[in-house]
Amino acid sequence: MKQSEIKELSTAELQEKLGEFKKNYADLKMAHAITPLENPIQLRSARRTVARLATELTKRELQ
Repeated sequence: MKQSEIKELSTAELQEKLGEFKKNYADLKMAHAITPLENPIQLRSARRTVARLATELTKRELQ
């Protein structure tokens, strides 16, 4: 998910997406621990998306 897409979301949508992406990241990590993923870059992109969403939420809370 790109930063421009994240900025367009409402705060409630951000929280919902953050929960979804955190669950997705946890599932990917578990799958990778059992058998290596075909594309391990998925882990990095999922982790970075979670960070982008969390950062935007924090930024909005501080304003």
